[in-house]
Amino acid sequence: MSEKLAMILESGTTDKLMAASILAAGAAAMGKEVTVFLTFGGLNAFRKGAENAPMVMPDEFAGMEAQMAQIMQAKQVPHWLKNFKDAKEIGEVHLYACGATMDMFDLKKEDLEPLVEEVVGVATFIQKSEGAQTVFI
Repeated sequence: MSEKLAMILESGTTDKLMAASILAAGAAAMGKEVTVFLTFGGLNAFRKGAENAPMVMPDEFAGMEAQMAQIMQAKQVPHWLKNFKDAKEIGEVHLYACGATMDMFDLKKEDLEPLVEEVVGVATFIQKSEGAQTVFI
């Protein structure tokens, strides 16, 4: 069993961000090193102010954002960004922004939440996640 978990997070929908954050926290709690590569929608979700951004749901839940937000609030489900923050406190969790996506969206590192450690290329991500169990979200 690998002692590492690598995630390629390309979706910026709340369901996928929640799944990725919960996987990161669970793996960190198990002592695994976690490397998250943020690209496209996943990267866009990590712009500064992400905690206050509106919920985005996939097409099958279109129009249900307000209802889902109410349910999550009533059940005290933490925001996906808090889950990632907690995961970093629990263990070795690294979040990296895709350099090509940053260029495409005209983003700078300072446009992102501080949880994002650095901007890297795909080769660096592959090197950092060598030997990891990898998931694509």
